[in-house]
Amino acid sequence: MPKARPRWGNAKKHNKPMMNKNTVLAWATFIMIVVGCALIAMGAFKYDDVAGWGFASVGIGFFAIAWVFNALKGRV
Repeated sequence: MPKARPRWGNAKKHNKPMMNKNTVLAWATFIMIVVGCALIAMGAFKYDDVAGWGFASVGIGFFAIAWVFNALKGRV
């Protein structure tokens, strides 16, 4: 009787390492830091009125979420 083949193909064909959960969290942290810096810069340099405070506070919120993502690496 022939050996049953895996339904979704042979996993050994892929030589490229796949992204695991820690890699995804690391990329998400990096992207959120970049977006947070951009929002803070927009609030500081582009908008001089009340909207600048809003952009800066949202940028700080992005930093907080990036900090949580960084803390989750290795635990998920």
